[in-house]
Formats: sequence, structure tokens, C-alpha cells
Amino acid sequence: MLFWHVGASTAFIRYAFRDPAMDLRFLALGAILPDVIDLPLGVALWDRFESVRLGAHTMLFAAGALMVVLIVTRRGARRKRWILIAVGALAHLALDAMWTSPATLWWPFLGTEFTASGFATYGEYLRDLLTNPIIWLGEVAGAGYLAYLWIRSGLGDASERTDFLRTGRISAPIERS
Repeated sequence: MLFWHVGASTAFIRYAFRDPAMDLRFLALGAILPDVIDLPLGVALWDRFESVRLGAHTMLFAAGALMVVLIVTRRGARRKRWILIAVGALAHLALDAMWTSPATLWWPFLGTEFTASGFATYGEYLRDLLTNPIIWLGEVAGAGYLAYLWIRSGLGDASERTDFLRTGRISAPIERS
């Protein structure tokens, strides 16, 4: 669920923080980091956990990331940039509706087991993931928002793309409601 996490996190966090100088590269990294960590572990250890939502899908992981940033950085632009990884990880937990899996979300405080997916094999889980219309709607929504930002920021222009890759900033205004 790449586009769902990156697109929806970007939409929500840009609207909530209203900071045009926000480095979206760090936010996007945080938004996919739980899956980047847990997916390979969950696949490799499916027989043990029957899930791909493990330690990086916990509040402990997100809070730990936040604490590391706060301890390692000083106030200023560097902290502002790196804290977006923790913010993105928290957004990921919300977008995955992790409150429906409290044993995983609050691990290890509610026990040492992660919530099983309900699928006996990873193949069954993957088949459901690839055929679930809710998943596809989320991907389309996330990709749609990212396409909107691409167009509004003029990222079709090489110099705009270069600027984004260098700074993580885009020129699209943050809409007011």
C-alpha cells in the first residue's frame, strides 16, 4: 500500500501542519518505514507470526523514533526535517487502523504476541491484498493526491523536480478549508 501511505500521509500532514517548508522526502520515508521493516520480516517468519504487521507497527516503534530524533538533534531545521520520519510512522499506524489490533499497536504492554492476520499462509494474505477493492481504492486515492501535487507543483519540469529532490519541498499551496 505504497501510494495510500505516502499520498494520504502527505495530504493529512500538510493540511494539519500547514508548513510549506516541510521536507516531504522525510515524511514519505516515515510513512512507508513500518512496511519496509516489517514486510520482509513477516514474510520470512510467517509460520511464527502469521502477519506482516510486527514491531514497526507498534506505538513503541513510533515513540522510539521520536525519542531518538529528540535526543540526537537540536532545535532547528535538522530536527524539523528528521521528526517527520516519526510523524510519518504515526500516520502509517493511523492509516493501517492499528487500533483494531491493540495487541500489536501496544506491544509489548498488552503482551508479547502480535495480532495474527487471520490467513494461514502468506499466499492467502497476498491474494486478499491484491484482490481487495478497499485496498485498491486507497491506492487510487493516494496516487490521485500525489498526481495532484505533481501537477500543482509543476514537477513535470526538470528544474522543479531537481529542486524537490534536493530540498523535499514543493510549490503547491496548502489549501485552506
